[in-house]
Amino acid sequence: MSFTAQLENVSKLYGTFAALRKVSLTLETGRCYVLLGENGAGKSTLLRVLAGLLRPTYGTITVLGTSPQEARERIGYMSHAPMLYDEYTGVENLRYFANLYRTQTCLAPETTLSSVGLDPALKRPVGQYSQGMRQRASLARVLLSQPELLLLDEPFSNMDIVSAHQMLDLLAAIKAENRTIVLTTHQRDLAEPIADSLITLTAGSVSATIEKTVRA
Repeated sequence: MSFTAQLENVSKLYGTFAALRKVSLTLETGRCYVLLGENGAGKSTLLRVLAGLLRPTYGTITVLGTSPQEARERIGYMSHAPMLYDEYTGVENLRYFANLYRTQTCLAPETTLSSVGLDPALKRPVGQYSQGMRQRASLARVLLSQPELLLLDEPFSNMDIVSAHQMLDLLAAIKAENRTIVLTTHQRDLAEPIADSLITLTAGSVSATIEKTVRA
């Protein structure tokens, strides 16, 4: 059994407010973890800590055998904001981001866009995309570098049911490549088929964990 990430008593404070409270988790390689909880429960904060964008106030965290900051190029993070340049086409965006990776072997932008159901020949700038298309393009940006750990914040938002199921199929294929996925969602029924573990956060703490599959 190998581990992608381990958190031990991780807390994140903003003044006297605790966004995370003594969270301890072990994320096994090749599994999908679905984070559930109300708005403000700490789901997005936990993703940002795993991504190395926030440092915990207390506790320790290891990602891919090192600190999240050191492992950043091996992590793919999809936030609520698309993190794309509105004036560029999808292909132009992905070409730009591919040039930022120094140690990772990136997929071809055209291949990556096709994998999420977008036409790489589309000349329309991203700023003119529908919300669902922007969500797909944002996922393509994450997949470009073939990350070992995918952190996806509400990946199914603004998607119709057909597109959401297409994304689920894609994520299932990625998991089958022994990569680890952590995603947040308010659509439990949609995400449950791909989940190996359902983790509920309440007021920054892990309040429930349901293991759907057990690794042999």
